[in-house]
Amino acid sequence: MSGTSAKPKRRKAAGPALRYEHRPGRPPSRSRVKTSVGDRLFGCMVLPGFVVLIMPLVLFDMYWGHELWGDFASKWPGGAYAFAAFVGVLVPLVFLAWVWPLTRMKWKAGKGRSLAWAAASLPGLAAGYLVAGVIATTVRPKRRRNWDGDCFSEGGPCWVHAHYPWLWAVGLMATLSAAALLITLFLKYGGRSGSIEPSTSEPAAAPTPRSATGTGGHLPPA
Repeated sequence: MSGTSAKPKRRKAAGPALRYEHRPGRPPSRSRVKTSVGDRLFGCMVLPGFVVLIMPLVLFDMYWGHELWGDFASKWPGGAYAFAAFVGVLVPLVFLAWVWPLTRMKWKAGKGRSLAWAAASLPGLAAGYLVAGVIATTVRPKRRRNWDGDCFSEGGPCWVHAHYPWLWAVGLMATLSAAALLITLFLKYGGRSGSIEPSTSEPAAAPTPRSATGTGGHLPPA
């Protein structure tokens, strides 16, 4: 008997039954191609879409901002504070005019009707841009070093804050008051259309066990 002992050999693991081998010439699936093309189109439309949305506000501030608060708002009945309250009331109204038609859209019920509701929301969207432009003309630059002479000129943002320091508070209070009134009216009258009024008539009496017909043994009058 020898003094050396042989180590048992390890068994090789069985190879997998199926192996996926990628073929270099295999074309990608259609779903992946559609997803990549959609992502690229979305990425290309982000910047132009942002420019299209922001340009009306920039043009409004550039051409009508100073005349609006320097001349028009001061001649409004009640002055610039009354004009700010009027603009604040318009904020929830134009938002409702824009959003409410969109809530009526139901593509499954009919595409033509849904497109009509989408078109009905465009006037509210345009009015929202107008109101947003009026509010944007009162926003001063964040950094004081950008408060140049144009900012302090008549009708400029800095000029507005110097002559009407509580303008933002008046507009905010008007917006909140109008929004609270709309919510109250909706809760009071909006939920009644689909509600079912409770019946005031008493339920019919159950038949008594004395009679099979449920008359209780009493015959109806002749």
